Amino acid sequence: MPELPVLSVVIPLFDECGNVLPLIDEISKALRAYALVGENFEIVCVDDGSHDTTMAEVKQAQTTNPNVRLIKHPQRLGMSAALRNGIRRAKATWILTIDGDRQNDPADAPRLLDLAWAKDRDRKVLVAGIRVNRQDTQGKRLASKFANRIRRALLNDHCPDTGCSLKVFPRDSYLELPFFNGLHRFMPALLKHYGHETIFTPVNDRLRMKGVSKSDFLGRAVKGAWDLMGVLWLIKRTPAPLRGDEA
Repeated sequence: MPELPVLSVVIPLFDECGNVLPLIDEISKALRAYALVGENFEIVCVDDGSHDTTMAEVKQAQTTNPNVRLIKHPQRLGMSAALRNGIRRAKATWILTIDGDRQNDPADAPRLLDLAWAKDRDRKVLVAGIRVNRQDTQGKRLASKFANRIRRALLNDHCPDTGCSLKVFPRDSYLELPFFNGLHRFMPALLKHYGHETIFTPVNDRLRMKGVSKSDFLGRAVKGAWDLMGVLWLIKRTPAPLRGDEA
């Protein structure tokens, strides 16, 4: 039987033509140069109902890179659903998520993996990137700062930037979480509540060179408020930590 990869990289994509090929190339180079992964990884691209040539570019990457897989949504389902479906289909026990707009830097991935695997590969841990010198508009930075401050105060997750997509965590830990739209922004709070270690580390943030941002500040703020109330309810109604240790 073929050897399972040690790492699955999951990339949600929506109308990211022009970013797909260089991003896959950057990820592949960073991981192949990292001794603990080498060639033993896969890249799971989730095309979330794109209207442009995103899917065609993923297929083009597959012709030269056998590590690349494609999952196609017939319509746009959103970031949380794209991540969920990519992680469910992933083959490795460890997941690295990264955004498809190339603002996350794949060169940071080995450092996150070093932190996650510093003790052993069986750790229940989330390592999340914290963007420094953010390259977004001032309005987007201020809105994100305000939302993060409120969430930290209410959930006590100690995470200053849940919007950064660059994260490393065990696949099973993620799949044990209750799914809802917006889950990706509350992973630090939920995993911490369920007894996982959380580590936050600065990562590079880059300018978007191709395409346009899909952020809807007002819509996200309204949905985020509802999600925050739901997560607060969930945490208060769920015993912590949930462990399955044998006596």
